[in-house]
Amino acid sequence: MSGFVIHALPVAGGILALAPLPGGAGSYDADLAHLHDWRPALVISMTTLAEMTASGAADLGADLQENGTRWAHVPVEDYGVPNPEVTDIWEAAAQAALLALQGGGRVLIHCRGGCGRSGMAALRLMIEAGEDPDAALKRLRAVHPCAVETDEQMLWARQE
Repeated sequence: MSGFVIHALPVAGGILALAPLPGGAGSYDADLAHLHDWRPALVISMTTLAEMTASGAADLGADLQENGTRWAHVPVEDYGVPNPEVTDIWEAAAQAALLALQGGGRVLIHCRGGCGRSGMAALRLMIEAGEDPDAALKRLRAVHPCAVETDEQMLWARQE
């Protein structure tokens, strides 16, 4: 059985989900097929290119776009937060994600394990969509308890 599990919850009229990196814990092709079956409008990768390459997912962006899914690459080191340069990339990805969610679409955010960086990004999107930060964190962790792993990630998600 694949370790590629999609943890989803309703946000801003659409569905927001967290997942691990396709191929990280199983077959890249099987994980990619599962992801395509879920039909996201947008996938946001919070992993570095080195992590993606090591997991056999270096072509993830092209593979997603080939099937009509938009892709944004927001590279963040494991257990880290976006640096100022990457924050600019995040802002464009977040705007696209919020528009997709508000239109009833599905947005999937992944990092290597599907917890810290993806949880941080999901929480920030939930807050940007107008949710109370504490209530958003409680809802997010009810779906995926490991979401947001470090104090620095929590501060970034809450924009503090």
